[in-house]
Amino acid sequence: MTSRRFALLAGLVLPMLPALAQRPPSPPLPDIHQLMHEVQDHQKQLEKVRENYTYSSLVTVQDIDQNGKVSKTESTEHEDFFVNGHLIRRIVKKNGQPLNEHDQQKETEHVTKQVEKAEKTPSDQPLEGQSITVSRVLEIMDVRNPRRQVYRGRATILFDFIGRKDAKTHGLAEDASKKLQGTMWVDEADRQVAHLEVSFNDNFRVAGGLLATIQKGSNFNFDQSPVNGELWLPTGGEGSLQARLLLVKGIRQHFTERNYDFKRFRVETQQTKDARIAPEKK
Repeated sequence: MTSRRFALLAGLVLPMLPALAQRPPSPPLPDIHQLMHEVQDHQKQLEKVRENYTYSSLVTVQDIDQNGKVSKTESTEHEDFFVNGHLIRRIVKKNGQPLNEHDQQKETEHVTKQVEKAEKTPSDQPLEGQSITVSRVLEIMDVRNPRRQVYRGRATILFDFIGRKDAKTHGLAEDASKKLQGTMWVDEADRQVAHLEVSFNDNFRVAGGLLATIQKGSNFNFDQSPVNGELWLPTGGEGSLQARLLLVKGIRQHFTERNYDFKRFRVETQQTKDARIAPEKK
């Protein structure tokens, strides 16, 4: 039986050897620090160019009870665009229903204030209450263990990272980044971030924990893809949050985001404070 198995295995493997011998060796991995600089430069360029684009997003948040079951589900749909490198979101629907006239007016006022803040806030600093940009994440992290992997049919270089405790940060979002660790997939041809997986490696306390504590293990992932063969744009994400508010209330949530309907503005179009811009007609 052993000799038969060996013969069978040899019959499968030996015909493959010539093809394996002719396969060109993989090129050496680029220097990890040089790669990081290239990715940062490309990401910053992307964050400028994407101000010519708008898209729709659907965010779904599920509250999870103590038994691990979904106790509540809410969704919001947005019109998303960028001002001075900052993401601006206009809510257009809640739980599948369009906003009424009163809520539309309130949302317009809110978006107007956000646009004004974005115009005055440097692009490398997050707006209050907003998440940190990918390029800023790259600046705050130490990276290690580069290797190759095919991700969604494209060659990528992935590496692990962890927040630098000595990094100079601005605001809660950047402060929280020091508590993060994860893995990043970089498209090898375009030097763009294709996928990001992140988790908190320690509790993050807001005001010493008096206001809130984001608990260790909270996590999220993030995707970017080339859209319409023109530009890499965010296409979605998913994550889980465990936190305690005001030292009393514990929350567990699972959230997903899906981005779609990408449109390009006319070059000469200027973003007005009401945040409504007619997309370019094809």
